[in-house]
Amino acid sequence: MRVTRRDVTLGLAGGLLPVFPAHAARYYDVRDHGARGDGIAIDSGAINAAIAAASAAGGGTVVLPRGRYLCFSIRLRSRVTLLLGEGAVIEAADPARHGGRYDLPEAGIDQLYQDFGHSHWRNSLIWGEDVEQVSITGPGLIHGLGLTRDGPGARWKKQAGERPLSMQGMTDAQIAELEPDAAAMQGLGNKAIALKNGRDIRLSGFTILKGGHFAILATGTGELRIDGLTIDTDRDGIDLDCVRDVLVERCRVNAPNDDAIVVKSSFALGRAITSENILIRDCDVSGYDMGSLVDGTKRTTQEIAPDRDRVTGRIKLGTESNGGYRNVRIEDCRFTRCRGLALETVDGGVMEHIVASRLTMQDVTTAPLFLRLGDRRRGPEGTGVGAIRDVVISEVDARGIDHRFPAALAGLPGHPIADVTLRDVHLLYRGGGAAADAARVPAESPDAYPEPSMFGVLPSWALWSRHVERLTIDGLRAQTMTPDQRRPFLFDDVRHLSVRNTPLWR
Repeated sequence: MRVTRRDVTLGLAGGLLPVFPAHAARYYDVRDHGARGDGIAIDSGAINAAIAAASAAGGGTVVLPRGRYLCFSIRLRSRVTLLLGEGAVIEAADPARHGGRYDLPEAGIDQLYQDFGHSHWRNSLIWGEDVEQVSITGPGLIHGLGLTRDGPGARWKKQAGERPLSMQGMTDAQIAELEPDAAAMQGLGNKAIALKNGRDIRLSGFTILKGGHFAILATGTGELRIDGLTIDTDRDGIDLDCVRDVLVERCRVNAPNDDAIVVKSSFALGRAITSENILIRDCDVSGYDMGSLVDGTKRTTQEIAPDRDRVTGRIKLGTESNGGYRNVRIEDCRFTRCRGLALETVDGGVMEHIVASRLTMQDVTTAPLFLRLGDRRRGPEGTGVGAIRDVVISEVDARGIDHRFPAALAGLPGHPIADVTLRDVHLLYRGGGAAADAARVPAESPDAYPEPSMFGVLPSWALWSRHVERLTIDGLRAQTMTPDQRRPFLFDDVRHLSVRNTPLWR
């Protein structure tokens, strides 16, 4: 029996209708185009044929009923919904085992100022370029078994700032294992879903397990909504690069080895583009062992990420920041066993009009809040320093924080972070800092890769601020679980400071 519109409505394909009503006019069952769904045959050709048929008819819904569909690259087209039914699994094929290859990465990419993964889209399990009114929806699973998480780094010649300082002790062989040569990537897939440009796109309801370098990479994309996804992956979860008008809500993203939800503004499209008008709300991010969010065990055996720092899994703006960020809201989100909120611009972009509110954090592996204006300048000649201004962070409750990493605001001499408000913030640290650490004067490290650990153990345990202008603190409560020998606050080159309703303030 083949899927009809009535079958979809009644639940054969998951009980979901397309989010674009016009797509409900025509349904295309991938089995009618030769898909087997047996986990043995390669079904990407059949799925692509169904997508092409729907597109040629002016749009429609391509349905994957229950089954395991072994695939290489699936190519999205405009005005097509891909509906993953209950029990439907798209499995990423492995070129080493399955006698095929992914679409080749685009040729002629400069790739000076961002790594291979950010610079290519077609070498993915599912990809779309310049598509409009596209949806992937349904309760099914995308399982990236045959994807790789690795890829070459940027070809930028200035090596300072290219990698976190925590990786300094790694050998060339260890770096090469994480960053193979570009020639080794031919035929491999390193992203579950990649979108380049395009507009009016919806991703909802499904699960991604082991998504490669990026579970989702959206570059230059507008009017994007990501809703109700579960992502449990081996590197980045959701990467939003040079995007505009984006909503991410009700997603669960587990990413112990890299960032869970991250906004970037790289040079991947050949020019500096601001990421703007973005709302991230009601999401859970975490750093459990990979795979243990999906299976429900939420294991915690992994302690160290590939950058030799503690597990990641956070929400971040940065590190790629050529175009900057404007009008970003992060609200009602929960962080568990991961790094805290990071707001970073180091490649010349301006970060402004940022609001983060109603955040809860448990078992914070580095700083709960980290604002960094740096001077890496990974960009073309003439790239400047950038700026951070107009940031409001409120109603934050963070507990179980590593004592080495207070909340930190770090600008540069002559380039202060400006107009920051911290309101109703509660921080509970593990404690244990030594008196000797109170005398430390961290290096400026202007061109270093931005991470809370870049400064080492800091000389205060609750809040450390340097090179900040117009800082307002209203209702910051900080505690330690065990005694800490450092002062709670340290302000260095902070002008126009206002502190209210803060018990530890002297």
